Amino acid sequence: MKWIYIVAGLLFYLKMLLVPSLGSETSELDIVSAIVEDSGVPNAVSGVIFRNRLYDTVFEVIVFTLAIMGVRYLLANEQPTTTVYQFTDHPSVVLARLGATIAALISIELAIRGHLSPGGGFAAGVAGGTAIGLIAITASSTWMERIYRRWNAAVIEKVSVLVFIAIAVLSLLGIELPHGELGRLLSGGWIPILNLLVAAKVTLGAWAAVLLFIRYRGLI
Repeated sequence: MKWIYIVAGLLFYLKMLLVPSLGSETSELDIVSAIVEDSGVPNAVSGVIFRNRLYDTVFEVIVFTLAIMGVRYLLANEQPTTTVYQFTDHPSVVLARLGATIAALISIELAIRGHLSPGGGFAAGVAGGTAIGLIAITASSTWMERIYRRWNAAVIEKVSVLVFIAIAVLSLLGIELPHGELGRLLSGGWIPILNLLVAAKVTLGAWAAVLLFIRYRGLI
């Protein structure tokens, strides 16, 4: 029986190599141009994420939010760790904080200009979370939690999700901002705003997760 599967697999592989695609004759460049024209932003990926597949993106943001809530729930009954080991040698501290500064600047750049060049809200959030992680391995977790509470980061995170969903609903209903001039910073309708909201959500969510893991599991 296994020989049938092997032969079938080989035939299917040969079919993909030898038989031409019977798909649409529309070129990939035509598709990209159509997305750029439809979304009003040069970054076609942002156009797909925040316009053509916005419904999927909404649930991706919700899933990330549920993941952070799950971390809080699962660690709620844990005992905080008594000792947190961190980098103490000066070269490692300097390099980590330099890397955090660079990652933070990249995060801001990706969030603001993600609709014009490669980048976007999710990439900006990852860069922001990386910056926070690098700070966490060199700074006091108590100090980081104090800053987290002082700036009401948890509230901002939740508000960013609600605003994102509200704007997404408006966009799905066909209510849009003017696209503006293609290639300008203030262009693309809702897309730059959605980029900023996603960047804030992912960065602050990563901050919350890092603090929780350090508090209950130590420095990972």
